[in-house]
Amino acid sequence: MNNFFIDLEAIHPSCLVKILTGDKLPRKAIIWEFTNEIKPVDMYCYLYAKYGRPNGLQNFLRSDSSDNLIHWEWSLASEFGIVSIQGQNFRTEVHLIGEHKGQNLTLDMFIQEIKSDLKNYGKAMKEVRIELEKWTRFINPYHRINSVVSKNIKSLKELDINIDKDRELVKLNETNFHNMKENWKLIGDKYDNAIGLTFGLRSMFPVLAESFINLILFVLSKPEIKSNDRLFQNTIRQQIDIRVQSLHLNCIGFIKAIDYTNDICKKFHTLMNERNDLLHGNVEVNKLKIGEVYFSSKVPVFIDYEDFWQKTMGISLSSVKYNTIHDDHAVVTDFIDFILNHLSNKLREQIEFIMTNSELGYNPANGRLGALFSEHTADFRVSGSEA
Repeated sequence: MNNFFIDLEAIHPSCLVKILTGDKLPRKAIIWEFTNEIKPVDMYCYLYAKYGRPNGLQNFLRSDSSDNLIHWEWSLASEFGIVSIQGQNFRTEVHLIGEHKGQNLTLDMFIQEIKSDLKNYGKAMKEVRIELEKWTRFINPYHRINSVVSKNIKSLKELDINIDKDRELVKLNETNFHNMKENWKLIGDKYDNAIGLTFGLRSMFPVLAESFINLILFVLSKPEIKSNDRLFQNTIRQQIDIRVQSLHLNCIGFIKAIDYTNDICKKFHTLMNERNDLLHGNVEVNKLKIGEVYFSSKVPVFIDYEDFWQKTMGISLSSVKYNTIHDDHAVVTDFIDFILNHLSNKLREQIEFIMTNSELGYNPANGRLGALFSEHTADFRVSGSEA
């Protein structure tokens, strides 16, 4: 049955409703699906070029957004019923409704016939594609880092670190003597995880704040800066304190300058410096000090005694400043909120919305930025028979 799928005819939506709601069309269906054997954008442009605007009923049921299960649909008439072609989130589906079964129709036949017909509509397809807006999808770095921070804080909390209780568990006495090795293994593994999570969080906190500042600059930079790549690169490569203090000069939407002498900014700057020492392995004795001891020749004379816990877990916890990790997280969240409070209400709402999206879209043709898709993408399948 040559050219079956390229000889189909478009149906007016009003006629399609009558056909689908009538009792003459058999309720038999064959459902095929494919992904990139024909690229979805090529399929869309081809159908639009050949048949005009999408005419399937699903076009009238979709919400006016990208948050739909079915994004577009063409319903075409064949001698055996209706062929509907749907563009979904993860695939293209072809629904053959009517008496198509037993007619030796296959998905391979559909794909090959459409591919052979593409060349006949090349110019018209190009005109359709020109009218489409092309967006670049990209990962929101602030959201990605914030998600990792949130997950690590949750994991740290789930370890249920209780220093006083755990210290007693490995204290050498008659009660613990026989379980000492097992207890130390259990506690050691738990605290190794806690120390690793704390070190990672302490490294990421300043990065989280810096990614927020860079997001502000990317979204709100004045047109003359955003349109000049050298100016924009120079802006985002300044020291963090310069970037923050220049936000009201380089960006739209700031109702006043940011006072970097504010305690919130001072605490953040201290956190940033501590992070730099941590990551670069800077050797500064006063910052790395864990205690003092006297020596008489080669004989140590202790100032005070430490137990085994203090010499092992205690030193490790102190080295990553475990006790202040939640306070330091608050330093960053307070800093971010402090910056947001300097924005007009309208732009603050927009930035907060962007911050919650893991994926963003950028239109290079007009500089527009947006959240292209819902954070929760759904999928579904309708059961059908094969030919």
